[in-house]
Amino acid sequence: MEFRIATDELKKALYRAQGIVERKTTMPILANVLVNASKSGVTVTAFDLDIGIVSEHAAEVSKPGSVTINAKYLFDIVQNLPDAQVSLRKLANNYVDISSGSAHFKIVGMAAEEYPKLPKEDNAPLVQISGNVLLEMIKKTQFAISSDETRYILNGVFFEPQASGKVRMVATDGHRLSLIERELTGDFKLKGGVIIPRKGLMELKRLLDEAPDAECHLGFAENMALFKKPGLAMLARLIDGQFPEYQRVIPKEGEKVVMVPKTSFLESLKRIALLSADKSYAVRIGLEENKLLITANNPDLGEAKDVLAVAYQGGDITIGFNARYLTDVLSVLETDEVSFELGDEHSPGVIHAPGDRSFTAVVMPMRV
Repeated sequence: MEFRIATDELKKALYRAQGIVERKTTMPILANVLVNASKSGVTVTAFDLDIGIVSEHAAEVSKPGSVTINAKYLFDIVQNLPDAQVSLRKLANNYVDISSGSAHFKIVGMAAEEYPKLPKEDNAPLVQISGNVLLEMIKKTQFAISSDETRYILNGVFFEPQASGKVRMVATDGHRLSLIERELTGDFKLKGGVIIPRKGLMELKRLLDEAPDAECHLGFAENMALFKKPGLAMLARLIDGQFPEYQRVIPKEGEKVVMVPKTSFLESLKRIALLSADKSYAVRIGLEENKLLITANNPDLGEAKDVLAVAYQGGDITIGFNARYLTDVLSVLETDEVSFELGDEHSPGVIHAPGDRSFTAVVMPMRV
């Protein structure tokens, strides 16, 4: 194997691989990328047995072949090369010679034949989608994914096509829930919803971030999700299980509804949470006539209070919330005002854009 490629092209492929390859694994080859050179160019594959990315790159290939190379070390080398072009040549015993300008490296590789094969997903019905819309949906649900490995069903986002030609994405960790519904027309041929795992979702977000306007396709087959855009394909194994009946925890319109300036609310929560109890981020949200009060009390540090002017005429109420859960939601809303709905001290709070529940966040109260 021998080829010459633009340094930035190889760097792009290796950057994509960094979030996938396993650094600590009982299978050392999973820390590697598979580099394959053919007459049509070079492909770089990263695969951890659950998520795989194959990217295609133009290159001058003088000798076809393949080898696997440690992804981290190769990336570190390539991003520090002195020249705009780099040459890779496979030597005896799977060593790889890397040269660029005055720099030369000779690193240990492993046989390409030992690299695990990616599942074949040729039968996945692909739907052309808007990368910008899918990116928005991921950003507005990712923060609510559970990190508790014992509740693996919640370690991803529920992707559920609706009869109206829209798609709903839902995430919950048991303390909060985020739901967004957007138009992604096309038949995904799914009987119900599927659960896309957090790691796969984060890699998909990274690929969409590169070029949200690029032509994108998404599809599902058996237990895999397949994403494609020009020169790149990604496979992600889905979480096997039944997502909870999330509709049951979304309250209908709360008894007390207040419109709050988003930026003021967000900044106030961040200030007051500085004096909340360690790690709980507990604050009290109070409503009085034309006032929203945010308070925190920490026996070791003191107390904090802030007051926002709002149009409110209902009865007085005070409810405890995790401030971080509220700021996560406010940070992804684009409107100047938000609708904040409350019930009683034991009912969840609901946040959405005024008059629009297509993105809805539910936050459970906490005892403060």
